[in-house]
Amino acid sequence: MDAAIRRGNACMIHVDISKCTGCRSCETACSFFHTGRVSNHLARIKVMHHYETGIDGPVVCVQCRERYCLECPVNAITVGVNGEIVVAPTICNLCGSCERQCPIGAIELHSSLVYVCDLCGGRPKCVDACTEGAIVYAPGIGTETTLASLKPATEKMNPSEKRRFYVEQLGSQLRSTWREGRG
Repeated sequence: MDAAIRRGNACMIHVDISKCTGCRSCETACSFFHTGRVSNHLARIKVMHHYETGIDGPVVCVQCRERYCLECPVNAITVGVNGEIVVAPTICNLCGSCERQCPIGAIELHSSLVYVCDLCGGRPKCVDACTEGAIVYAPGIGTETTLASLKPATEKMNPSEKRRFYVEQLGSQLRSTWREGRG
């Protein structure tokens, strides 16, 4: 696959966990937009609370440089025109390869469907719902996010464990920054 097509645009959903209050409005807006129901299980963004650091953080597809999820054995996953991940439900055999490959748990199988951020057609509802500015949509702006350093540590984790680990890593970095600012 051509590298430019594989990558799509640079990181489009930006998350600043220092602004997240854990209200889960993003989950509500996402699940309602996609299914007409309110359920964190049906959301394509998941807010994790890391109790040890006191940090809440939304986890959503960051359109990473590696695009691990594209290693689909039946080629059911592609990159859309906006850089979003597109899953073809008529091709997908629900093997779970994409779920296992994503190091942050941003893609998940639930109720015989693959849930991953599709950017809501270019106007992500999670961004509109976030009153704190913790989630920002900025197509083509910023650097490509790499998740390669997380891959070995999350290889044997389920999606929920991966999301928790990711927020733990981001939260630990944030807490260090906060501590340094006090000194």
